[in-house]
Parts: sequence; C-alpha cells; structure tokens
Amino acid sequence: MPRAPLTHYSAILLFSLFSLLFCAASMAIDHDYVQSQTQVSAINNQDVVDTNDHKNTPLRLTESSITKIDLTDWLYIHNSNNITELATLTLHNNNKQNWHKFTEADMRSIGAKNTWVSFSIYNPNDQLSRIIALDNPLLDRLKLFHLVDNDLKNVELMGDSLPFDQRPLQSNLFLYPFDMKPGELHTFYFKINNRGTLNIPLVLWSKNDFSHAIETQSLVHGLQIGILIAISLFSLFIALASGSFSYSYYCGYVMSLTIIVTSIYGISFQYIWPSLPGLQQLIIPMMIPIALAFALMFTEKVMQLKYHNKRMLLMGRYLAVYCVFLSLVISFLNFEVTIYLLGVSIILISFTLIVFSIIQVLKGTKNARFHAIGRIGLFAGSLISALIYLGHISWQILPQTPIMVGLTFEVIIMSAVLAMRYNDERKAKLQMQKKALEQAVRLQQNRDEALRAEAQANERLEQMVAQRTLELEVTLRELNEANQKLTQQNTIDSLTGVKNRSAFDKRLAAEGRISRRQQTPLAILMIDIDKFKDINDQHGHLAGDHSIKVIATTISDFLKRPTDLVSRFGGEEFAIILPNTDSEGAMQLAEQVRLAISKLSIDWENNPIPLFVSIGVSASVIETDEHPTLLLEQADKALYQAKRNGRNQVSLFSSE
Repeated sequence: MPRAPLTHYSAILLFSLFSLLFCAASMAIDHDYVQSQTQVSAINNQDVVDTNDHKNTPLRLTESSITKIDLTDWLYIHNSNNITELATLTLHNNNKQNWHKFTEADMRSIGAKNTWVSFSIYNPNDQLSRIIALDNPLLDRLKLFHLVDNDLKNVELMGDSLPFDQRPLQSNLFLYPFDMKPGELHTFYFKINNRGTLNIPLVLWSKNDFSHAIETQSLVHGLQIGILIAISLFSLFIALASGSFSYSYYCGYVMSLTIIVTSIYGISFQYIWPSLPGLQQLIIPMMIPIALAFALMFTEKVMQLKYHNKRMLLMGRYLAVYCVFLSLVISFLNFEVTIYLLGVSIILISFTLIVFSIIQVLKGTKNARFHAIGRIGLFAGSLISALIYLGHISWQILPQTPIMVGLTFEVIIMSAVLAMRYNDERKAKLQMQKKALEQAVRLQQNRDEALRAEAQANERLEQMVAQRTLELEVTLRELNEANQKLTQQNTIDSLTGVKNRSAFDKRLAAEGRISRRQQTPLAILMIDIDKFKDINDQHGHLAGDHSIKVIATTISDFLKRPTDLVSRFGGEEFAIILPNTDSEGAMQLAEQVRLAISKLSIDWENNPIPLFVSIGVSASVIETDEHPTLLLEQADKALYQAKRNGRNQVSLFSSE
C-alpha cells in the first residue's frame, strides 16, 4: 500500500515528460519562423525596384536568398474594403496613400470583407521556383491574382467555404507554386473574405525546403492526433467493458477534441468531408460546446461531486445543458455573436472547472490535484494562443501551438487521473470480493459442521432406534434448536440485537406481496439519530455504540404485534415495517418513539448524552413488485425532509 502514491506520481511524471517532448517537437517546427525573422533584415537591405503601377517595395530574390521568407514585412493592405474587382483596384495603385504596411492592428480586426493585400517579388538574374504558403486552413474565401510585369497571368480561388478539390495543390494549407524568370516582377493580390481575424501568415518557400518542413509538420500533427484517437478508443473500450460513465464522458470529450484539432489543422476537410464546405464552416463552433459539455460531465464523475458538493454538481449540470443548447442553435447565430458566446463560454467554463478542482484539492479529494494541473495547463495554453492570435504578444511560434500543447498535456493528465481512479476501484472491488469469499468460507464451514453433527446424530439414532426412542426425540429437538440459532444469528444485528438489513429486505418483499394480495396498507418508518457524529467526537465510539443499543431497545418496546419488525438499516439508522398500518397509525407510533427517545437520560462517564431522532414515514397499499422499494425511498426522503426542517421531528412523505 505505501508504494501506490509513488506509482501514481511516476505515471504523472512520465505523462508530463511526454507532453514536454510534444512541445519540443512543435517548437522545432516553429523554429523556422525565428530563423526567417532574423534573416529578413538582411534581405531588406538589398536593392529594391519600383514600378509605376504598384508603389509597394518588392522583395528582391537571387539564387543565394534564404529558402524560407516570412512575407509579412513586404505585405501591404488597401485602405478601402469597397473594391470587388482587380480592375477597379489597379486604378487606385497610382496613389500610394491608398496602401499601408500590414500591421498587428490589421491582423487583430475581426471580419474581413473584400479586403485586399498585396506584395511584389523581383527576380533580377536567376531562374527560380517558389511556393507561397498561407498557413491558416480556416480562411473562408481567398482569391489570388498573379501578375507578371503588370500582366495578369493566373487567378486562383481558395478557402474552406469551397470544395477542397478546387485548391491549386491538394494540401490542408493554401499553397500556390510559381516559376520566376530573370528580370521579372511578380505581383500578387489577395482578395480576402473571412468571418474571423485577418490572420494571414504568408511564407515564401523553395520547393525542397517546403517538402521537408511539411513532412515534419505532418509527423507532429499525426503524433498528436494519433494520441487523441488512441486515448479516445481506449476509453471507449473501457467504458463498454465496465459500464462506467466516467470513461464514456471522457471518451466523448477526447473524440470532440480530436474533431476540433483535425478541423483546425484542415485535415478533416482534406480527408473526411472535402465536398462539404458548409460542414467545415460549422464543425468547430458546434463541437466546442459539445467538448465543454463532456468536460463538465466528466468532471462531475471523476471528482464525485454527487457525494462531495451538491451545489457544484447542479452548477455543472446546468452549464452542460447550456453547452448542448448552444451547440444546437449556434449555426443560426451571427458569426460575431457566435465568437462572443464561444469566447465567454470557454473562459467561464474553463475557469469554473479550475475552481471546482482547486476546491476539491483544498478538501483533500483524491486525484483532485492532478485534475487541477491538467485544467490549468489547458487554460494557460488557450490564453497564450488567443493572445498570439490577436497580436497582443509577439512570440515567434504558430498561434495554435500553445493550445495544442496544453490540450495534449491536459488529455494525458486526465487519462492518468482516470487510470488511477480505475485502479482504486479495482482494488476496492478485489477487497470486497475477498471479504465476501471469507464470509462464504465461514458459512460453508458452519454448514459442514452442522452436517457432520447431523450425520453423527443420525448414526447414533440408527444404532439406538429400538432402545432409546426418547433420546432420539431429544437429540432431534436439540438439532432443530441449533439450526434455528444459526439462522437467527445470520439475521440479527450483533450490536443491537434487532434484525439486520438482510432480514429487513426479505421481510419488506414478503409484506409487500401480502399488502398487494389483501389490499391492506403497509407503512415504513426510517429513523436516524440526530447529530450522532457529535456523540462519537465528544464521547468516543463506545458511547456511540451504547447510544445505538439504548435506542434500539426503546424502539423495540413500542412494537407489540408479532408482524411488526425493527431492523438496523445501517450506521445510526433504523427501519421499521408496520403491516396493515395506514399513515395515521404510523405517524402516531413514530411520534411516540420520538418522544420516548427524547426523554431518555444516558450518562457516559458522568457526562449526560442527550438523544434525539428524526423519523420519516411513508404508507400506501402496495400495487406492484417495485412498490415496496419505492415506499422505502419515500420514507427516506421524508426522513431527510425532517432533517432539513430542524431535526427531532416526524415527517410524512408527500408527493408535493
């Protein structure tokens, strides 16, 4: 047992190291951004060429130029968004004031309608082949105009609002290959229509370096998606095998994240629904609330909020219902409203889950610490990605890298938490099976001993049938009494001497059948000792056991009919079955019991112990086989109503 915590911490450490390795791989992909930024200044110092039709500063390329160039420093944006055609735009090119450098403020603006951006590339001496890559698979519509020496050479229409096969190159990124001859000036115009931010990370690649970079990126993306799919399938199989809601909700959560991740990378659009651009537009805003709903339900189960905090349980369920509703109606909302609702929902629910975890950590709930670490890691990654995406911080990495690292870290941590919980449940079941086996062995031994005694008696009886008839009768009587005592021991509570829970369940089923057959009322009383924990804390458990025995004796004194039954239901709770008794009679007896107990005077080591009980009453004519169990639940609800009303009182169940 002492080694269990060490094993858990070792598992968490291994998972954390794995997440760090994924982070390092992602940073390796993004390292080229840093390299390109450090070499851009050298290119800026090269000679530039101006043209009369376009006043922007072109990028000058030679055979010795670096093979990956971030085009942001050469990117210009038009001041007007009312121009829809290239012919109209070229009329404005003679006025240089109509264009300005593309800045972070332009990137942070939400919504782009007929927004024109442009850059130029000049090739003085060499024959070159290049690829323009736009690493934002979520752009709605992009129209590219390629001019060579101010003559229109090609027009391409791209975007995730169009079928995938319309792209120039079949890639999840937006790619445009072209060749440059010596002395040519290549000018590119992009007309962009997008509901989100104007995030256009344009990069100029050589074909060889792009192939190497895209292979590395695909490897890392495939590794992350493979981890998510493997974890979701593993959780699904465990859920189907064990019937555990925890694994079912976690499987739904990870599958939702997998769909979101593959959609963000453009992989789903490329391989799963390439002919359904409408679905590509809706899948991410629809799946985010679903993932949040599964996260809330998974947290409820893994943190066992049903037993630890009812308020947190209700709040989590209300938020889950809100998320499902939001997912259903989000396709009918304006995109700006959708962005606002999703942003507020993600921040609110992520913060709520973190608060839930921290509260349970402070309460000492098992595994809550790791749950909090996973949630905080995902929240931090999401926050950093949002700040990079909106341009508030300038880190030389892709905007989606922090959230993807945080998401992978969170999923792995939650898998570890779920695995530890499964291990704890397995150990608990094994312990229960061990105890049940020991009890079965003891019962078998008792049966064997009884059978041996019976065999010996039968043998003696066979030998003395004629001579000792009287002794035979005595022996048979003693054997019968021994069997009755053995049976009675299995139905009597050892502490109080009243019937135990097993005897209560059997009697309840039998009396239910009699009530149903004879159409007579059956009443059940649930009795609980008020503030019993205070008795144990102040006077010790022996005083608590003595109090239970005194109350059991007092209750038994009030049951006069042989068909009435009192049993110890569990802990400090008692249950009474009153056949052929309506609610009025049951309430009268309950009040007598409550009053008698409240008048008891118990001294324990010269310290008085006041005793009070709360009683719940339910009575009805049994109609179905399940009705006795329902009657018991109603009595239990009435008991808790008496508790809520102030204790030391009797409460009758009412459907209202």
